[in-house]
This record gives sequence, C-alpha cells and structure tokens, in this order.
Amino acid sequence: MTDLKKYFTNSLLRWNKKDNKRPMPWKGEKDPYKIWLSEIILQQTRVEQGWDYYNRFVAAFPTIQQLAKAPETKVFKLWEGLGYYTRCKNLVATAKFIATTCKGKFPDQYDEILKLKGVGPYTAAAIASFAFNLPHAVVDGNVFRVLSRYFGIGEAIDSTSGKRSFGILANELLDKKNPGTYNQALMDFGAVLCKPQSPLCTSCPLKGNCVAYLNDRVNMLPVKEKRISKKTRWFYYVIAEHNGKVYVRKRGIKDIWENLYEFILTETTSVISAKELNDLPAAKKIFGKNKFEIIQVSKIYRQQLTHQTIHGQFIRVAIKGPLEVPGYEAVSVKQLKKLPFPKFITGYLAENRE
Repeated sequence: MTDLKKYFTNSLLRWNKKDNKRPMPWKGEKDPYKIWLSEIILQQTRVEQGWDYYNRFVAAFPTIQQLAKAPETKVFKLWEGLGYYTRCKNLVATAKFIATTCKGKFPDQYDEILKLKGVGPYTAAAIASFAFNLPHAVVDGNVFRVLSRYFGIGEAIDSTSGKRSFGILANELLDKKNPGTYNQALMDFGAVLCKPQSPLCTSCPLKGNCVAYLNDRVNMLPVKEKRISKKTRWFYYVIAEHNGKVYVRKRGIKDIWENLYEFILTETTSVISAKELNDLPAAKKIFGKNKFEIIQVSKIYRQQLTHQTIHGQFIRVAIKGPLEVPGYEAVSVKQLKKLPFPKFITGYLAENRE
C-alpha cells in the first residue's frame, strides 16, 4: 500500500474513533440476521427512513425463523410505504431458505452469502465484514464518492471498468484486521462529511491530501455516464362498494408494486378529462349491466419512482349488486386495513378515512 493509501486508511480510522458520532440501531451489531435485515431495508433507502422500519421488523420478528413462518401479507404490510417491494419479496424468500435449507444457520462465508436472493456484492461484503470480520470491502454510493474525490478519479462509477477499478482500490485500502470497523467508518464518512451536496470540506481531516479539494473539483466528482430514462403512467382506480365491501386484487409479477394490493384499475397513457371521468372509462367492462352511482372523484395523486412517475385518481362508486371482475375479490373494511398497499393508494386512504 502506498503512503497516500496508508494515510487515507489511518486517517479514516482515527476520525472514526475520535469524531464519528453517527447513531444507528444496527451499528456494532454482530447478529448476521439483523445485519442482513438492516442492509436489505437500506437498499435504495435513506438511513433516516429505514430506521423505524428496522426497529419494527426486529420487534415483530426477533429471529429469522419467526420471519420465515410469518404470513407474507403481514410481512408486506409491515414493509408498506418503504418502496422497492422486490426487496420484501426477496426478504421473505431468503428467510425461508435459511430457515429450511440452511436449518436456521446464516451462511458465514462471502461466496455463500452472495448466493442469497436479493444480496449483491455490496450487501454480501457488509454482512461478511460486520458479522464475521471477513476482509471484504463495501462499495456503495458513499464509498464511490469518497474515493473518487480523495484520489481524483474521473472514471465513471457506473461503467463496468469503473466499478472494477473502484472495487480493486476499495480492497487495497481495507483494514484487513478490522474490516467491519473500517467499512462502517468509510460509509459514515461519506454520509456525514463527504456528502453529495455541500460536503464539509473545510472541517475534513483528509483535505490536505484530497485531490478534488486541492484542485477545486469536489463538485465534479464522482462521474456518471448513464442517464435514467423515465416514463409517466396514469392509474385510475375504481373503488366499487357493495354491502360494506370493496373489490381488490394482488398485483402480479414483472411490474411495480408486486404482491401489493389495489382497487379495480384502468391504466392510460395520458390524463383523462373531468367529463371522461364522470362517464367512467371502461364502465361497461367493469360493471356490465350492474347499476352504479359515482360517489366521489378524488383529486389527482402523484408518486415519483426511480424510473417512472405515477399520476391518477380514485373514483368511488356504489353498485347495486356483486361484481364478477376476473382477478378481484370483495373484502370488508376490516380486512382492507390488514392488506399492504402501495404509497399511491395509502395516501388516498389516509386522507379519506371515514
């Protein structure tokens, strides 16, 4: 390891010991189940948002066996509002795999951890180093940012060669005797000091050798080469009410909000006018000859996802008789409260409680 790299590692560990006060409920945890749980929750999620979810999951399912035995609807309901629901699906699948195939013993080798559903190189390295003190470097957004700035690396972090280069560098810098402590320190450093916006460079203990700081390039690094293409979708939900029940279904695979519930959906590629809403799109297909009355047309709701924006409205309808809409079932209001819904729908329900 060169002097510059040694200086980086040693300075980071000194900062961690002396000044790192960042609190997190899973910090210092050695139970691989709880570490895995926290890492899955934190995928695509800020620490502040995931904190309460982690505490609720640990309280509801103290062990991986209890999580594996829990009804999936209960697990998804607890996850409700956190987004990226494929993570929850993988959480359930992995819990069942470990409880049955692994007989409740969490894998203790990096390669075996990496085989778990929903676990990539970063998550596997985090679990391996935090729980088992194995020498594997984590490389997440914080790490990319700190290393690219400190060493002045202009290679794109989302390119194949860039990911490989940063991975090699991260492992060279790793404190092999205390990999868990080092990994946590590096991620905390990126979150607390070397932030994406308004980094605290003037109070940074590494600024004396930071290439980006010395060359006024902090705001230019890290570099990304890809742009995310986004699309807009319009969801119009019909809340069909009959005898104190409403019709819902579980969303299928290969789309957003998999395994969550929703009301009768009509999706369009553009906004529907107020006049068209009152005529109720697809009414004949939904209700057939069943008489209905529109009770309410909601305001327009919006949810921003990573690759798409969802717009839409809710149309409450009273119907004279039961419906036969393929895939949908009638549930009571009491049952409705136990079902997991996407944020787009829970936002409407929260504002329209009776």
